[in-house]
Amino acid sequence: MKKTLVFGASLKPYRYSHVAIKRLVEASQEVLGFGLREGTVAGVQIRTSCDGFKEVDTVTLYMNPKRQRQFYQTIIDLNPRRVIFNPGTENPEFYQLLREAGIEVEVACTLVLLSMGQYN
Repeated sequence: MKKTLVFGASLKPYRYSHVAIKRLVEASQEVLGFGLREGTVAGVQIRTSCDGFKEVDTVTLYMNPKRQRQFYQTIIDLNPRRVIFNPGTENPEFYQLLREAGIEVEVACTLVLLSMGQYN
């Protein structure tokens, strides 16, 4: 099964990253979580380090572009097939770096993709 890493995962129920974790789990996706605080959402352990994450297919970003900078190399090193830039995370500078690393860039909304059955 393909793994999705929710990057910028929040423990707060009103945050879109929190909702995305729940919907991914409901869609029977294997989900990993990285956030600024440790905790659990829908049975998914949110970690504050990406150490040990392996075979990540998709990174779905929920972190603003300014905060993303410190994690560029972390995400590239995960070598995912694609990175989804959700609304508010758009970052042309990072798109370029990802493409140079051979990683697909998708500017979309994970929640919309899931609701339309187009998350693959």
